[in-house]
This record gives sequence, C-alpha cells and structure tokens, in this order.
Amino acid sequence: MKLSEHARRARRVRIAVSAAFMAGGVVIGGWAPHIPLVKERLGLGPGLLGAALLAMAMGAVVAMPTTGLLISRFGSGPVTRTASLIFVPAFLLPVLAPNLPLLIAALAVFGAATGIMDVAMNAHAVHLEERMGRPIMSSFHGLFSLGGLVGAAVGGVMLSYLDPMVHAVSVCAVVFVGLSLALRHLFPGTADTGGRRERMALPNLATLGFGALAFLSLMSEGAVLDWSAVYLRETLGAEAGVAAAGFAAFSATMAVGRLLGDAVRARIGAAALVRGSGFVAAAGLGTGLFVATPTAAVVGFACPGIGLANLVPILFGAAGRASGRAAGGAIATVATLGYSGFLVGPPLIGFVAEVESLAGALWLLVGACAVLGLAAPVTRVADGNGADSPQS
Repeated sequence: MKLSEHARRARRVRIAVSAAFMAGGVVIGGWAPHIPLVKERLGLGPGLLGAALLAMAMGAVVAMPTTGLLISRFGSGPVTRTASLIFVPAFLLPVLAPNLPLLIAALAVFGAATGIMDVAMNAHAVHLEERMGRPIMSSFHGLFSLGGLVGAAVGGVMLSYLDPMVHAVSVCAVVFVGLSLALRHLFPGTADTGGRRERMALPNLATLGFGALAFLSLMSEGAVLDWSAVYLRETLGAEAGVAAAGFAAFSATMAVGRLLGDAVRARIGAAALVRGSGFVAAAGLGTGLFVATPTAAVVGFACPGIGLANLVPILFGAAGRASGRAAGGAIATVATLGYSGFLVGPPLIGFVAEVESLAGALWLLVGACAVLGLAAPVTRVADGNGADSPQS
C-alpha cells in the first residue's frame, strides 16, 4: 500500500528530527574524552575543572528561556537549523581554548548552543508527535543516549591515535554534513503556530508544575551520575570496577527504557507509565539502600535508570500540549527547570551527606521518585486526550 503524502512527509521529518537528536548525542559524547586532555593541557586541578564544566551547564540554563521566544517568532524548524550551525562548530571552542578564562567562556558558549538546540528540537518533536498521533518522544531521547555512547566510544578510539584537533574537526565535519542533509526536511516555521507569529506567553501553572517534576527527575539523574560510584566505593567498600558498575547499570537501563518507552506508552498511556516508572525507581533504589550491599546497590541504581528514562520526554510532550499557545516557550520553561535540578542535585546530596551520611542523603532521591509516581495523573495531557491510555 502506498503511503499518503502526509505520511511520507511525516516520515521524512521524523528522520530529520532523529538525526538532530543523534547528532546532539554524538557531539556531547565526543566532548567527554576531551575533558581529561583539556585538564592535562591546561594544568587544571579538580576544582578549577569543575568550575569550568559548570559554565557549560550554566550557559545552557541561561539560553534555554530565550529559545522559547525565538521559536514563538520564527518556528522550531528554523531555530533548530540555525542552532545546529552554532552548536556543531562550538564543539571546537573548548578544544582550542588556550587558558582557563577562555575555556570557561568557550564552555559557556557551547552550553548555550546546546541548550538552544535541545529546546528547539524537542519542540519540533512534540509538534511531529501531535501530527502523527502516537508516542514517539522517547525514541528520540533514546537516540540521543545512543549518540552519546557512539560519540564517546569513537572519540576514545580516535584520540588514542590522532591529535585532539583532528578528532574534533572530523566529528564536526561528519555531523555538520549529516545535519545539513537531514534538517532541510523539517517542517517550516509556520507549522508551529498555523501560520501565525505568536508572542511568547508567560509560563502558566501547568507548565511550572511540569517543570517542577522535570526538576525532580533530572535532580535524581544528576545525583546518581555524581554519587553512585562514591557510595559504592566509600560507603560499601566496593572495588573500583564494581563502583563504576552503578552508573553503568543506570545508563544501560535508561537507554533500554527510552528505546522501549514509546511502545509501552502506546499500550498503557503516559500517566500509567509515569506512575509505574516513579514507583519502580523509588522501590528499587530504596531496597538497594536498605540492603546496603554492592550487588543490591548496583541493582538499586539500575531501577532509577529504567524509571526515569521516559519522564523527561513525557513531561516535554505534556508541557507542549498544555501550554495553550507556544509549545516552544513551555518546553523552554520545563527544560530550564529540569536542567536546574541537574545542577542542584549533586551539591544537595553532598550537603546532606555532610550533615547526615551519603546513604541518608540518597534517600532524598527515593522520595523524589515517589513524588513523580504520585504526580502521574497530571501527565495524561501528554497523550492528547485526557485519558490514561492513548485510546479510550
């Protein structure tokens, strides 16, 4: 059976959006193996390197709110294409930075470009999901995770044999050509607003609520990233390889969860998926902390991976549908609050650990995941029909 023109167009746009997410992951993953090289080249200690890396996250948080305004004015397709022209070459800036001040500036620019690209391509993905009438958001985020793994793995191999600049330029060239071919198939700017150039609306209570849930989700993700290995090594006395297995298990289950998430959501609906995800994450991590053995902890950290995998894609979709007007502005708000949680999570755990213990501090994540499960009914709007399942 021949596909209709509408279906063919949607398929081309889906390939284009998939390329954007995959490319974003490849570039971010490609930056990871450069970090120790930059540290060594500039003679930075852990504290100074941490401050520099924080600039990247802060650049993203500052740029994200303005992206909603750009999308309201020009549309998510043109903003995604333009952002890619900045995002890809911005990867070269920290690799070239000759000193700490310029490294901080370079990472701030790279982070800002990353934030704009992230919000714009998610807004376009929400618009495409609405047109297709079925869940597709999690698959895009799964491709981003896959791209990160590919970028880091290829970068690790190439940097063993090649000069860092050769690797960085190669990544930029391949990604730039790929995006140039793919992104021309995105919807035009008028598709976001039906031909109207809307003014950006202030966030409403629904959008702020979804942002608060994204804050809890990414706060938990950031805390597992920074503290899982420390907990296994210092609290439970695990060997270095076992300590690393905590975050590896978290990453693996998150990637699998995102790749399977759309099919699960299509069967049971967004609210049921969020409810089960939140409670699985809370119960699994809580059990791992309670048993307090290395094996239990690794399994415990795997549970938030599967539990948190689909929350941000669903929250972006819910915000885009509940905004009433400009999806780009709503997604920008949710993304900004979410990334703020990613920044706040690790130091919050560290502060509580100083007062209590690291094990006690990690129970905060159990509570955050439980709240996400309890708040699941508000995500029904992500399915576009107010039902607990996509089909009533």
